[in-house]
Amino acid sequence: MIFYKTFIEGAYVIDLELIKDDRGFFARTFCAQEFEERGLKPAVVQCNMSSNYKQGTLRGLHFQIAPATETKLLRCTHGAIYDVIVDLRKDSPTYLSHVSVELSAKNRRALYVPEMFAHGYQTLTDNAEVTYQMSEFYTPGYERGLRYSDPKLAIDWPLPVSIISHKDANWPLLAAPP
Repeated sequence: MIFYKTFIEGAYVIDLELIKDDRGFFARTFCAQEFEERGLKPAVVQCNMSSNYKQGTLRGLHFQIAPATETKLLRCTHGAIYDVIVDLRKDSPTYLSHVSVELSAKNRRALYVPEMFAHGYQTLTDNAEVTYQMSEFYTPGYERGLRYSDPKLAIDWPLPVSIISHKDANWPLLAAPP
């Protein structure tokens, strides 16, 4: 795997290192030792998959608070998505900054999301599928979210939103500065 640091400490874009021959290729998609060497949390307790029928579908921005904070490793296995993470670590110099990356079946890229980052994505194609490796179990009482259209975040989503859940469309806005 090839790890690329983003400008936000702890968040990585990860490309596969392909070993090719006339059969095709082989690549490692996860290695706890390689994650630990970079100070990343390699625990995986749950794997999830989402299927999104329509281009423009928006999911997120989701996160879990203590004691159920989680890391995620995401990969788009069919179609393409515009993936966004927002730094929610109040002591971070990049607090409320975001990173966006296109993940697709074609580029086979993954995104490592540290604890206390909100995560969301918009589908760039119909029938986009996303797999998630999670370091913590889904814990509904600790789930929180940010509104995808919050002006304080200024996320430039690439498409008009075609489908969004009621919950995701109505997360509260961040408070205006005093």
